[in-house]
Amino acid sequence: RVLTSILYPFLILLIYFRKIIKKEDSNRFKEKIFFWNFNVLREHGSKVIWFHAASIGELKSIVPLIDELNHKNRNLEFLITTVTLSSGNLAKEIFKNNNNVYHRFFPIDVEFLIKKFILMWRPDAIIIVETEVWPNLISIIKKNKIPLAIINARLTEKTFKRWMFFPQTAKNIFNSFDLCLTANQETKKFLHELNARNIHFFGNIKLIGRINADFSDDINSHFLSNNLIWCALSTHNTEEALCLEVHLELKKKYSNIKTIIIPRHTNRVKKIKKLCDNLNLGSQILSKNERILDKHEIIIINSFGDSNKFLKYSNSVFIGKSTIEKLERVGGQNPIDAAKLGCKIYHGPYVYNFKEIYSILDKNNVSKLIKNSKELANNLINDLDGVKRKDEKFSRIMNNLSETTLFDTMKILNKFLFDETKKT
Repeated sequence: RVLTSILYPFLILLIYFRKIIKKEDSNRFKEKIFFWNFNVLREHGSKVIWFHAASIGELKSIVPLIDELNHKNRNLEFLITTVTLSSGNLAKEIFKNNNNVYHRFFPIDVEFLIKKFILMWRPDAIIIVETEVWPNLISIIKKNKIPLAIINARLTEKTFKRWMFFPQTAKNIFNSFDLCLTANQETKKFLHELNARNIHFFGNIKLIGRINADFSDDINSHFLSNNLIWCALSTHNTEEALCLEVHLELKKKYSNIKTIIIPRHTNRVKKIKKLCDNLNLGSQILSKNERILDKHEIIIINSFGDSNKFLKYSNSVFIGKSTIEKLERVGGQNPIDAAKLGCKIYHGPYVYNFKEIYSILDKNNVSKLIKNSKELANNLINDLDGVKRKDEKFSRIMNNLSETTLFDTMKILNKFLFDETKKT
C-alpha cells in the first residue's frame, strides 16, 4: 500500500507515456489515474454488479452471464472494468445497445483511487474474472463488506509459489472471497491451500460464450464462401513465418489457396506484411469493413472482434501462442470459438493456459498437435482434399459443454447475488 502510493506520480507518467505510444485510449486514459475522470452514471435505486476483467478473453467470457442476468432480473446495472485498450474497444462494440452496462478502465491499484472508485460507484456485488487479484482492491472491498466473488480463477503452479512467498498475506487475500469458481481442478487445489472458501469447479466459463454465426450480410461473405481458405488465429511473433511456410507448401498443390492471418496483437500487422513481401507473397492488411481484394493470397486482419466471420468459412485453423518454447508456461490461446464453429484445430505443444480444454478437444478428435510447418501443411492438405463441409460433431460437443457450464455457473451466481439469507 505504501509502495503504490509512493509510485503514484510515476504511474501517472507511465500512463501518459503509454498514451503517447498509442497503448492507451487517447480520450479515456485518465480514467486510470484521476478520480474526477471516473464518469459515474449509475441510477439511484438500482443494484450495481461490478465485473472486473483484464482483457479481451475475460471480457468475452462474461457476456453470456450478463445476458442471463439482464434477461431474468430487472433494475440491474452492470459496471465492467478492463485494463487494455483492445478490451475497451471491444466492450464499446459489444454493449453499444445496452443502456444499463457501463464500461470503464480499471484505475491503477493505489489505495485512495480504489477507495474513491468504490465510494462513487457504490457496487452491490463485485465479481473478479480469472486472476485479476489486486491487493489494495481486495482489502478495500473487504473493509466495505461488499460481497466478492472470483470466477474462472486460474492459478498456475508458478503463480501459486509466488503467492506463498507471503503465505499469511496470500491467505488473508484469498479468504476475502465469498465465492470462488475455478477454471480447472489444479486451481481448486491451490485455492484450498490459500485458505479460500466456497470453492467450486464447473468448467472454464470461456466455454459458454455464444456465437453469432450469421455473416451472410458481411461485405466479404461471397469471397470467403467461394475461395479455398484456412485461418491462423491469435498468432504471435515467429508463428506468422511458420504459417507462411505452410502457405508456400499448400500453394504447390492449390494455386488459389488463401491464408488468413489473425494476429493476437494488431500492432504487428505491418511486420507481418513485410514478411510476406520478403517471400514475394501478395498480401493485404484488412481493416474493419474493408473489402478483400481477390489478387492477394495472404489476408492480415487488422481489427478486433471479427475473427469468427473468418472461422465460419474455414474448415481448418491453426491457433497460435502454442509453438514458442519460451512461452511454455503461459502458452495457448482460446480454441473454443473455433471448435464451436466446426473447425478442425491445430496447435503446437505449448498450450498450458488451455490444457484442460485442449485435452477435451484432442480426445474428441476436434484438435490435433502439430510439431512443425511440414506437419501442419500435410494435415491441411488432407482437410482440403476431404469433405468440404463443416464437421457438425465438433459443434455439438462444444455446445453441450457450453450449456452445462452455463447452467451450473448461473445457478450458484444467482445464489451469491440474490440469496439474502446466505452469509458465507
